[in-house]
Amino acid sequence: MERSILGWLLIGLVAGVLGKWIMPGKDPGGFIVTILIGIVGALLAGSIAQALGISLDGGWENYGAATGGAVLLLAAYRYVLSRRVR
Repeated sequence: MERSILGWLLIGLVAGVLGKWIMPGKDPGGFIVTILIGIVGALLAGSIAQALGISLDGGWENYGAATGGAVLLLAAYRYVLSRRVR
């Protein structure tokens, strides 16, 4: 079953909160930016899974993919900003 954009946005909201919980620390944008990164990570994970033909039918699979995408994007965000500050 394919998720709609709204479904991935809601999952991304939860994934952003989980991403902040998994990777605590000071982020320049704060909690709101982290949640937005989670939403983008969820949309990205859903799109990549769909393009690769991976079925994300279960609830846990959706949240796992979205949280993984959020954590990866949060790590990339921190890396880019740390390089820019130097």
